[in-house]
Amino acid sequence: MGVVFGLLWLFTGLLQGVHGQGVYAPPTVRIVHSGQACNVEEERYSERVYTIKEGETLELQCLVTGHPRPQIRWTKTAGGASDRESSLHNETLRIENINRHQGGRYYCKAENGLGSPAIRSIRVDVYYLDDPVITIHQSVGEAKEQFYFERTVFLRCVANSNPPVHYTWRRGREVLSQGSDSGVEIYEPFFTQGETKILKLKNLRPQDYADYTCFSSVRNVCGIEDKSAHFTLSNRTAPPSIKLLLDDPLVVNPGETITLVCVASGGEPHPSLKWMRPDGQQLPKRSVVKGGTLTIPAVAIDDGGVYSCVGSNNVGNPAKKTTTILVRGLRKGRFWITPDPYHNDDNIQIGREVKISCQVEATPPEELQFSWLKNGRPLRSSERMVITHTDTDVSPGTTNLDIIDLKFTDFGTYTCVASLRNGGTPEISIDVNISSTTVPPELTIPRGRSHLITQEGDTVDLQCLVSGKPKPIILWSRVEESGVAAAAAATALMPDGSIQTESYDGILRISNVTREMSGTYRCQTSQYNGFNVKPREALIQLVVQFPPAVEPVHTEIRQALGRAFSLTCRLLRAHPARLLRYEWKLGTRLLTVGQFSDQRDDTNYHVRALNREGYGEYTCDITNEAGAGRCTFLVTGKAYPPEFYYDTYSALWQNRPRVYGFKLQWTQMEPNAVDRILAYRLGIRQMGQSRWWEQEIPMEGTIQKGELLTYNLTELIKPESYLVRLTPITRYGEGDSTERIITYSGRLSREFQCGFEDEALCLFSQDKNDVFDWTRHSAATRDTKYTPNTGPSSDHTGSKQGFYMYIETSRPRLEGDTARLLSPTFNSKSSPVSNNPTYCFAFYYHMYGKHIGALNIFLRQKGQAVTDTLVWSLTGNQGDRWCQAKVNIHPTTAFQMVIEGVRGSGIEGDIAIDDVTIEEGECKDPPPNSDLSSFLTKFYSY
Repeated sequence: MGVVFGLLWLFTGLLQGVHGQGVYAPPTVRIVHSGQACNVEEERYSERVYTIKEGETLELQCLVTGHPRPQIRWTKTAGGASDRESSLHNETLRIENINRHQGGRYYCKAENGLGSPAIRSIRVDVYYLDDPVITIHQSVGEAKEQFYFERTVFLRCVANSNPPVHYTWRRGREVLSQGSDSGVEIYEPFFTQGETKILKLKNLRPQDYADYTCFSSVRNVCGIEDKSAHFTLSNRTAPPSIKLLLDDPLVVNPGETITLVCVASGGEPHPSLKWMRPDGQQLPKRSVVKGGTLTIPAVAIDDGGVYSCVGSNNVGNPAKKTTTILVRGLRKGRFWITPDPYHNDDNIQIGREVKISCQVEATPPEELQFSWLKNGRPLRSSERMVITHTDTDVSPGTTNLDIIDLKFTDFGTYTCVASLRNGGTPEISIDVNISSTTVPPELTIPRGRSHLITQEGDTVDLQCLVSGKPKPIILWSRVEESGVAAAAAATALMPDGSIQTESYDGILRISNVTREMSGTYRCQTSQYNGFNVKPREALIQLVVQFPPAVEPVHTEIRQALGRAFSLTCRLLRAHPARLLRYEWKLGTRLLTVGQFSDQRDDTNYHVRALNREGYGEYTCDITNEAGAGRCTFLVTGKAYPPEFYYDTYSALWQNRPRVYGFKLQWTQMEPNAVDRILAYRLGIRQMGQSRWWEQEIPMEGTIQKGELLTYNLTELIKPESYLVRLTPITRYGEGDSTERIITYSGRLSREFQCGFEDEALCLFSQDKNDVFDWTRHSAATRDTKYTPNTGPSSDHTGSKQGFYMYIETSRPRLEGDTARLLSPTFNSKSSPVSNNPTYCFAFYYHMYGKHIGALNIFLRQKGQAVTDTLVWSLTGNQGDRWCQAKVNIHPTTAFQMVIEGVRGSGIEGDIAIDDVTIEEGECKDPPPNSDLSSFLTKFYSY
């Protein structure tokens, strides 16, 4: 519940500070809901379950406490390890038109750098009911074309739903139930989910030919109406059968329009037809489907493949027919020359054998045909010119020309021509020259280019010179490193992200080279479009130099005048890493220079006493041959920004009918880092307007870390919102500003409230003169191992996550020991009617255990002397329950409430309190029950 300061009479002054431990607190979080929930309930371990109808709007709000203001993040997982996580940085999670897949567990996480992050979750259960579907089946082994007499028939009704669906069957107007008809059974197989859904008709009878209706229901949960499906069973009812009116496979030319026709040849009811491709592939985008006809205009090679027509009428199993579309085409023409394999020589020589191979991928492969030309004239197979082809079932297709006993007259240009027997696509021609100049390739690296040094960001060319005729394609790849780095280098890719890169001129150009591209590169000859011999290869070492990488690249340092401090610039990596120099500057003024030793990787600059001239930008440049890395330090005396305090609940109060006030609270971030803060500049602007109103708030003394500062804003016009800006001022000048928006909520509190949910305890404090302290706790974390028969099992609302205050009476506590909890100090409000205004002090207490001592309430008034007056008291075991007490008080000056717990005779004497309120006016409807008989007419508890 936190704390609510509602009225002006509750403020002790215009500007006040709260000292001690301060108000810094780790975050707490709770999730509240709005929108269109069907139900919200608590589950085990206090997880909340939010039920919503599909299509409605989900709205969850994450309410946080903690100071500084926590950062909020919503995340969602559906519960499985493979589920993707989504996140939202906002207090409110809103999903319009929610669908079933968006159900799951939603987490709100709040963190502010103090303690552990606070996390709460809520499970969203999306309810829905789809239209049911009735399917008809015969018993296994009895399926026929039609449903004859003396056959067992199953009518199955299925509807996707959440929660599980309840099914009801009707035959005509007759409701079918188990036992109502000896020829009918209604049951649920063990392998299905949900309730009864299968209707079994045993030994089909004439009266079983009828209209059947399946009603599906989720019992009107979330207002979801029942749904139904109908089916007419007759002696003509039969599963679907279909046929394709086309050739299989269907071979077509590119660019043609093809039509696939699928028709139903049987089945009652008449089957519906659908075309599809395997593995979830989509039909071509330009295709048109009309009934069982699929039309694909301007067919392309990528459109080839398997197409299936599926016919379904919910009777038996769907019927499926499949065809294959083959789009004629020729691709990837290649050749290679193989010298005489019987001699250990890669060269072509007169009198020896040489083979020319040609390879092409064809669709369909059986239509592929090859022909050979020599110098443009047809060439036929002979004893010396042997032409062979691979089997048509092998793809890609290959043809070989073996030249036996090569002669000088065999030199010339040989052409391999690939085509399809039925045409439809252009042929592919590959020329291969055989002559005295046809020699195998050789690879060399230009002089001085095997070890290249470049700098990051440059463009570098890696070159391999290839000789020979014909010149083969050059393949570039990276070489796996040996040793420790082998595993990482084994997956090293080329600069374009591929494993291998082709080059036709032997040059690999790398633009904007990076340090990750350092390493060894291999160039080698390809087997294709060249000699079929052992690949030639060469290696090139690439070294990429880069300037030093340093940290911090940029940082801000806030310092007060007269203090000493040091600046450190660290070297992370550099290449080359030798002869590194550093240079420190303040602005343009050189401070110091030096050189790194082999043992150090950082450099420091010390300032003994900061003066005004010492403020500014310090730079440290660390340089090598490739350039410089720079650390930048901005040394300033600016104060850090204030931190607005958002946990002042109901900080609004009513001034006059059209005017309201707001209690603005904040702490100062790191107040001791810079000179003392002299004042704050307060700026306020009405939202929607451009004019700012400003004033200074002077500060006396030194602000402590965690000290809560307060300033009351008055004369705010209802119902306008305002943007507030707060800027700290030191002798250095203005510091960093912080802004927040103040919104008029229309709910002005006339009471102080505290539920102890915040670690700041609503500014309650422990009395330093008692024996021991009250403890903040929740039932979820409290250990009852040693005292199980005392203390509460939840806070007063029943939540195990909620907090309360209690006294722990276990050892070393002794009988009569006291613990006192002090409320904040309030100013008593003067009244024109009475000088003694009345307030109602109310709280919940839990006094359970056989050793319960006493719970006392004192009114402490701070006049010329401090006086404590006992206003309420209760002793002894009151049972394992929370009770509320109310008491009227009549302070005449500034006052506090003192809550005293007294230890009883043993360890089973824990006393707890929760939800304290102070409200203007007398207590309403308080039934009397108090140990103070003299106060019975004024003080009450129940």
